[in-house]
Amino acid sequence: MALQQGLQQKLLQKLSPQQIQLMKLLQIPTAQLEERIKEELEENPALELTDEDKVDDEFDLKDEFADNDFEETEPDGSEDEYDNIDISEYVKDSDDDDVADYKLRDDNYQTDDDQISSPHKVEASFNELMIQQLGLLNLDEIEQKIAEQIIGSLDDDGYLRREITSIIDDLAFRQNIETNEKQIKKLLIQIQQFDPAGVGARDLQECLLLQLKRKEKKDADVLLAIKIMEKYFDEFTKKHYEKIQNGLNISETQLKAVIQQIIKLNPRPGILISGSGLGENYIIPDFFIVNNAGKLELTLNGKNAPELHISEGYKDMLNQYDKGKKNDKRQKDAVIFIKQKLDSAKWFIDAIKQRQETLINTMSAIMRYQYNFFLSGDETELKPMILKDIAEKTNLDISTISRVANSKFVQTEFGTYRLKFLFSESMQTDAGEEVSTREVKRILSDIIEAENKKNPFSDEILTDMLQEKGYNIARRTVAKYREQLNIPVARLRKEI
Repeated sequence: MALQQGLQQKLLQKLSPQQIQLMKLLQIPTAQLEERIKEELEENPALELTDEDKVDDEFDLKDEFADNDFEETEPDGSEDEYDNIDISEYVKDSDDDDVADYKLRDDNYQTDDDQISSPHKVEASFNELMIQQLGLLNLDEIEQKIAEQIIGSLDDDGYLRREITSIIDDLAFRQNIETNEKQIKKLLIQIQQFDPAGVGARDLQECLLLQLKRKEKKDADVLLAIKIMEKYFDEFTKKHYEKIQNGLNISETQLKAVIQQIIKLNPRPGILISGSGLGENYIIPDFFIVNNAGKLELTLNGKNAPELHISEGYKDMLNQYDKGKKNDKRQKDAVIFIKQKLDSAKWFIDAIKQRQETLINTMSAIMRYQYNFFLSGDETELKPMILKDIAEKTNLDISTISRVANSKFVQTEFGTYRLKFLFSESMQTDAGEEVSTREVKRILSDIIEAENKKNPFSDEILTDMLQEKGYNIARRTVAKYREQLNIPVARLRKEI
């Protein structure tokens, strides 16, 4: 057999650390942005709040480098690295325009006086509750930071859907903490014991199992439910109940009892906190839409985005060291260190500003797309809208639109809505009219609510009823919508 050699060209896209950080900033809701900025201020002394009262304007920068704080090794790039450093963007004459301050101000932002002062109580802070419980564990400083990173990676439903390797990379990149999969999993197991039961699960199967195993009274039905979730989860989700009965040699009555146990579980434990009464926490809207005499006006909530600038002290220090002895090893190390901090501060300020621009552009496109809904508050006015529609109008990636939609809220005169609520697919009626699937779900929900519970409608009958109303829909689609509405099948809705 002859061996052949050839060249193959592949195009791979690799995100830079700055791009990764920007995506994370974009995903943070306004309620958590303030904390993220505080964290950056603590880590980087070259970044400052514009109106912050400073204890000492000089910041004792000379003292910071006076001691032998640097290792006696050559920096990467040898002695030429110092000579190649461009400090012109940080060092300016006092009479020049202060462009390097990178002040954050946006005309779209509201002042405190303009802010709507009556936030809607929507849900408690899931992250805060998790952090409070974390304080009950006996962890050292490193374990505490790793656990906080895990909690910060939980999504709105309370799931850990991120890869553990990604969390390891985040810790190494963001906090210079080296860890491994074993340590992450060990801490995750402890977090999975937090309330509400099911948090920290990596998928639905694990979420339900965590809840079943936490039950104080483990009777025969609970033990059987655990066995089904462990060995027959796929069959259960596909409703292949006969396979389960045959595999476990149980009766239909036993299976129904187990199903009753499982449907009482919460598939989204993170959402449970909204009705738990655990504190008077409020959602802080990311956007405000106001109807001004028939014209919609959009503003960003700027309350938790303080004005930032680069430290004048650090820029002065860079200037002073640049004028010093360039052949001094410690001098070169000091300049490299200062420039790294200044670069980081500049990037963070730019990233915050880019975040704000992306948010306002995305929400503006959504508002224009759903203009009638924001004018009336009538859900039937919601047009079919998918992520791709907004991505095309903003020239942004679908993944970017998804990050905005999944974690942000808009406050209107009719209530506060999560952005993803505004998205839905479309279907056509018999008349050829395109309608939102949300409208179909609402009608389906109304039909089931009005049914005779002693003789509930099957999916086949529901399909016929919707088709009679002009909605061209298949039975499997009706079943999907019913499940998305968390409505069980007819036999489980039946009242004896």
